[in-house]
Amino acid sequence: MRDAEPIIEPDLPIIDPHHHLWDFQPVLPRMPEIAHPFGRISRQSPRYLFDELYADCRGSGHNVVATVFLQCGAFYRADGPAELKPVGEVEFVNGVAAQSASGIYGPFRACAGIVGQADLMLGDAVAAVLEAEIAAGNGRFRGIRHIAAWDADPVVLGPLGHAPAGLYADATFRAGFARLGPLGLTFDAWVLEPQIGDVAALARAFPDQPIVLDHVGTPLGLGSYDGRQRERFNGWAAAIRDLAQCPNVTVKLGGLAMPFCALGNLGPDARPTSDLLAELFRPYVETCIEAFGTERAMFESNFPVDRWGADYATLWNAFKRIAAGASAAEKRELFAGSAARFYRLDLDALTG
Repeated sequence: MRDAEPIIEPDLPIIDPHHHLWDFQPVLPRMPEIAHPFGRISRQSPRYLFDELYADCRGSGHNVVATVFLQCGAFYRADGPAELKPVGEVEFVNGVAAQSASGIYGPFRACAGIVGQADLMLGDAVAAVLEAEIAAGNGRFRGIRHIAAWDADPVVLGPLGHAPAGLYADATFRAGFARLGPLGLTFDAWVLEPQIGDVAALARAFPDQPIVLDHVGTPLGLGSYDGRQRERFNGWAAAIRDLAQCPNVTVKLGGLAMPFCALGNLGPDARPTSDLLAELFRPYVETCIEAFGTERAMFESNFPVDRWGADYATLWNAFKRIAAGASAAEKRELFAGSAARFYRLDLDALTG
């Protein structure tokens, strides 16, 4: 195993705007092996709770001052109406946030913002779920993510292939989506590279709704996309530039160490340097920053999923290498400011 890298710009404040919390350990012994890289991810990180998050964020040597939790289907209620089960995830994460806010662990604020899940296919009826999540979040609930990632090739998503094709264009979905704005809630969109246009259409239909595209739109390298990243780059870039024309959309710069992207030879058995990660990520990250600007772009860890291709400290070193030529003001935006603004966090209080 290679020696740990020195941390680049260790004092630069970071808000990590995308991570998960889960506990697969009770069920893993009964789970069959999943013939998909995500199955290995879950076995690599069967438990990712406050202790693991704290070790990554504060033990890495980077100055992570706060985080935003993103829904991942964990800790749902076991009982009660099906539509309200995702409220359990918000309740759990709010407890983690309260643990961090106690001050026992220093100034670090885990889960300062919470993004949950509510089934927008409930249409207008989703309002009751959103209101329950706002109450459960105790002032920390910021919005929802309703995943629409879909591909005709089932190999691409494997066990994560649950969403139907064309979800964001569905009239019932849009009726539910329309309930976000009046409640002041944001929307996280996870789609795959060929679906970026679906997010643009949604953004144009709801020009006042804040939307963030997760994982730079998830470039693909699995299944029928194997080895075609360079061939498809220009099409991905054109879709990103078109989406950036929507002023209500922001982009998350990360997720590129996931197996779906299959960049380089990344994987659990290869621990790359930040130089190599920066080389692999740079074309995607720089294209997004050029299109969206630093005020509508934010670096994200997507942990523990991106542990597939990189450890936490090296991942953020890679991001800092990519941003090396940016001004101090631009770095503040990319590493903390954009996330704080989108998720309504008090950056001055977090960094003061």
